[in-house]
Amino acid sequence: MEPSEWSKVNKDNVLFLVIGSLCGFIAGYMIQERMAKVQPQPRIHGEAQAEAGGQATNPGTAPATQGGGMPNSGGPPNAMVQQLARRVAENPNDAEAIRQLANMNFDISNWSRARELYQRYLTLQPGDSDVLTDLGICYRAEGLFPEAIQAFDQALEGKADHWLAFYNKTIVLGIDLGDYAAAGAALEQLRKLRPGDLEVKRLSDEIDRRRQAAG
Repeated sequence: MEPSEWSKVNKDNVLFLVIGSLCGFIAGYMIQERMAKVQPQPRIHGEAQAEAGGQATNPGTAPATQGGGMPNSGGPPNAMVQQLARRVAENPNDAEAIRQLANMNFDISNWSRARELYQRYLTLQPGDSDVLTDLGICYRAEGLFPEAIQAFDQALEGKADHWLAFYNKTIVLGIDLGDYAAAGAALEQLRKLRPGDLEVKRLSDEIDRRRQAAG
């Protein structure tokens, strides 16, 4: 397995980003989001306009957030984004709308924007283990490995059996940082939580391969 394969993350499989046939409107959404990021802060009242042209992936199942994703309005993605943006503009403390916008950005790998929104959500709803895990994945994707570890540890403080926090922490320790002893300890916890899980085995095998290659 090439190392590059271990750099892709999403909510369904954590390690692998699945875009599929949505690339066209995803690109448009990312452009809108990046344009919004250059606006002065705070830009809470500008999100309705800045994100109005955006569309997002269908989150389907989202094990990292357990229920996150787009609102079930029955309308097209663009209308959903506008609806969420209006909610946030009208009520800056609408934690659920902020989280859903964060999930949309996560799903298109707009990591810095997703991170910003998850951090904002956590100021309103501290200690959410699912969101902390997503935040850690964003940090990891941006190369902020100590911050990622801290977010995963905070997730585990709130929920000691949060296997995705252990899983992603193990990736950072073993794949990104080469701390094989710490990664091995995390893998032991993962095996207890997910006995026989093929993804855990694949991760364990990859870390073993790297450890042997490092001598």
